[in-house]
Amino acid sequence: MSEPRSAATTSSADPAASVPSGPAHAPPPAGATPGAALESLVALMRILRGPTGCPWDREQTLDSLLPFVLEEAHEVVEAAERRDLDELKGEIGDLLFEGVFLSQLCAETGDFTITDALNDVRAKLVRRHPHVFAPDAATAAITTPDAVKDRWDAIKVTERAEKGRERTSHVDGVPEGLPALLRASRISAKAAKVGFEWPTPEQVLEKIDEETAEVRAALADGDDAHVAEEVGDLLFAVANLARKLALDPEALLRAANRKFATRFRAMEARLAEAGTPVGGEAASLEVMEAAWQAGKRS
Repeated sequence: MSEPRSAATTSSADPAASVPSGPAHAPPPAGATPGAALESLVALMRILRGPTGCPWDREQTLDSLLPFVLEEAHEVVEAAERRDLDELKGEIGDLLFEGVFLSQLCAETGDFTITDALNDVRAKLVRRHPHVFAPDAATAAITTPDAVKDRWDAIKVTERAEKGRERTSHVDGVPEGLPALLRASRISAKAAKVGFEWPTPEQVLEKIDEETAEVRAALADGDDAHVAEEVGDLLFAVANLARKLALDPEALLRAANRKFATRFRAMEARLAEAGTPVGGEAASLEVMEAAWQAGKRS
């Protein structure tokens, strides 16, 4: 779970000095079933938000919690990718807690409760799985994952129309809060559904070459704003290539980040052993590059 940021910035030399003393609270007992465990977490959240609870928790708002929601979601993904199941268990708990926290804030304003949120998603899942919960002749053809997705999307369109939230563009509906590479992939996938798509990966590569040339031209012009725009176009084209190859650009970049960090650490260790530590005057770019390439070969 993310540690409070704002509390850390206001503590004095004695961390306990900034925390007012108050009555001790008995934490709710752990639950032996999913329902009991959720109820205990909700009760715990009420205590933390209460008048004698935690000052940091009490000052949070919907807006202040959003970065933590994104952070916890990313940590779930990271733990799952590493197949660290013990870590994954904890990160799933942290992500669920963020949902409980947000729901508590909304309960305090009288908008909805965690029970309302859970019942809402339950009803949604039942409604969007007619082939499971209300099979009939119309759903008999839903026998593949692709067929399920098509029916799911059709039901979502109907739901939006009933709520007066019809979309005006085929690329609507991709959350702005998604990581940018993932959002680029989703947007280009929506465009591809209506035929706005390069037929082959090779043609996407040609587009990447074109965007790279435009970056070079912008650099030659010395226009920083134009350079930034063209680099953005290049990144979008690369994300489109990944999607075209049925690859997740976010997962690819996370893997590349890990690979770079591993190789950089190996380079640091190699140069330290040679007496030319990274950051020192002797560790020129040429020296570091040679150690990097040696590490790749080994």
